[in-house]
Amino acid sequence: MTSLIRVIAGLSAVVWPLMAAPARGEEAPQAPPPNVLLIVTDDQGYGDLGFHGNPDIRTPRLDALARESVRFASFYVSPVCSPTRASLMTGRYSYRTGVVDTFRGRSIMHTGETTIAEMLSRAGYRTGIFGKWHLGDNAPSRPMDQGFDESLVIRGGGVGQASDLPGSGPGNFDPVLEHNGKPEPTPGFTTDLFTDATLRFIGADRSRPFFATLTYTAPHVPLDVPATDKALLKSDDATSKLYAMLARVDSNVGRVLDRLDELGIARNTLVIFLSDNGPQQPRFNAGLRGLKVSVHEGGIRVPCFVRWPGTLEAGRVVGPIAAHIDLVPTILSACRVERPASVAFDGRDLMPLLRGEPVPWPERTLFFQWHRGDRPERYRAFAARGDRYKLAQPVGVSGAANVDPSPLPSPLPYELYDIRDDPAEAHNLAATHPQEVAALLKAYEAWFADVTADPAHALPRIDLGSPRENPSTLTRQDWRGEGVVQDASQMGGWDVDVIRAGTFDLAFRFEPGPEGDLEIEVGGQTRRAKVADRAATSRVEGIPIPAGPTRLRAWVRRGPTSIGVSQADVRRRDDGGPPGN
Repeated sequence: MTSLIRVIAGLSAVVWPLMAAPARGEEAPQAPPPNVLLIVTDDQGYGDLGFHGNPDIRTPRLDALARESVRFASFYVSPVCSPTRASLMTGRYSYRTGVVDTFRGRSIMHTGETTIAEMLSRAGYRTGIFGKWHLGDNAPSRPMDQGFDESLVIRGGGVGQASDLPGSGPGNFDPVLEHNGKPEPTPGFTTDLFTDATLRFIGADRSRPFFATLTYTAPHVPLDVPATDKALLKSDDATSKLYAMLARVDSNVGRVLDRLDELGIARNTLVIFLSDNGPQQPRFNAGLRGLKVSVHEGGIRVPCFVRWPGTLEAGRVVGPIAAHIDLVPTILSACRVERPASVAFDGRDLMPLLRGEPVPWPERTLFFQWHRGDRPERYRAFAARGDRYKLAQPVGVSGAANVDPSPLPSPLPYELYDIRDDPAEAHNLAATHPQEVAALLKAYEAWFADVTADPAHALPRIDLGSPRENPSTLTRQDWRGEGVVQDASQMGGWDVDVIRAGTFDLAFRFEPGPEGDLEIEVGGQTRRAKVADRAATSRVEGIPIPAGPTRLRAWVRRGPTSIGVSQADVRRRDDGGPPGN
C-alpha cells in the first residue's frame, strides 16, 4: 500500500520561450507577465485519476497534464469546499475570513478580505470566474464585488440545492446561472457551460494578461451526465456515474488547454489544477484513509499540478508539504505582482520549490479544521500536519441532522501518524510518541487562538437596498437560526444589513399547500398576507424598513402547521424611503 501511494507522486512541467540574447551593454528584456488559469474540481479525490493508479477511470488529458507539470507529493486543502475556496482566494486560513461552514450563512466571506482577483486586477489583469464560487450569493460578497471582471457562476454550493434560481433545469442541465450578478437561463450541461465561458474569456482580449478561475461543480452530486456519455457507464451505480462525470471534466480541461495552444499562449500561461477536498462517496482513493469532511488524508490531500512550459521542469515532484493557503502568494510571485502591505498571508511562496531552486525551506506545520456549527470550536475535528508527523482529532464533525455538533468525548481520541512512512494512517503512534503529540497539540492551540482572535469569524451579513444589488434574491443557502437546515421543515431567517432606509416590496416562494397566512418579521415589525389554496408564492408590498442590521424571517402558517419560505425577493423602491429618512 505504501509503495502504491509513493508511486502516486510524479508530475511534469513545460518549456518557456527563451528571450533573445541582449546586445552587449543592453539590459535583457523582461518576459511579459504570465496568464494564470486556476482549475478546481469539486469532490474529486486523490485517487480519481488514472495517473494516480486508478484502473477504472479515464482521464487521459489530466494524466497528460500531470506529466507536463510540477506535482506536489503532499498537497492539502480543507475537508469541505467553502473553507478551501476562501483560502484559495485569499492565501489565508478560512477562519480568518469569516467562512466557517458551507451553508447557514457561514459560507459568506467577509468583504474586507482582499482576493487574488483584486490583487491581480490592480496589476492590470483581466479576471474571470466560471463555475462555483460558494463564498456569498448576494452583495457585497459576490465574485463581481470581490475583484472579478467577468463571472458566470452557480449560487450556493451546487446545483439542485436550495440556492437554485427559479427556472433551473433538473440536475446539471439547463441551469439559471448568475452572469455578473444577473440571473441568466443557460441551456446546456454545467461542465460544458463553464468551459465555454472560460474559452470566451480567454480569447476576448489579448492586450492584457488574464486570471481565469474555472471551478467545475463535477463530480459533486447530483450525479448525472449527458445522454451522449451514457455509453461510458459500466453500471448504474454512483461510482460509474462519477467516473463518467470526471471523464467529461477531463475532455473539457483538454478543450481549454488546446485553446491555449491555438492562441499561442500556452508557454506564457501558468496552469494550476487541484480539487477542493476528498471524495464524498467511497471509492478508490489510492490507499488514503477517509473521505470528504474528514481530516484524515483522504479528506484533505488532493492532486495539485502546476504547468508553466519553459519555466518549470516537467516531471518535477515537490516533496515539502504545501496547501491551499500557498497558492495566492505563489501566483503573485509568478506574476511579479507586489504583495499588498495590508494583507497578512498564512501561506508561502512556492515558486522556489516549483523551480527546484536550492533555497532554505524551514519546516512548518499546516492546520485543517472543519465541523458543522456556527463558530469555530477548539479541539473539534482538526489536524496538525508537520513535515513528518500528523496529529489528528477526527471526532465531532456533526451531530443530529448533520447540523449541530454533538458533545466531544473525554478524553479526546488523539491520533498520531508518521505520514512519511504511513500515508495510509494505519498505525496510531499517539501512545508511544507523547512528545510529538504534545508539540503538535501546542502548535494547534496557538494556531486556533490566532485565527479566531480577530472578530472576522463573526457572521457577515447580506446587504439589502444596496445600489450594487436591487432586488436581492435570498435563499435557504444562507438561512440563519439554531439548527436550521435547507428544507421546509425548519423556519429560519436571513441576517441582513439594510444599507439605506426605504420602502421595500417583498415576494416569497414556498411549498404549495392549503390556504393560509404568510407572516413576516423584519426591522422590528410584523406583517401578514393571505395565501391562496395551492399557491406557491405571495407578496407583501410597501414595507418601510429602517437602515441597519436586522433579521428577515418569513413563514406560511396553515392551521397548526407552519413552513418556512424557500426564497425571498427583496426590492427597495427608488422613492426616497419612508418619511424622516
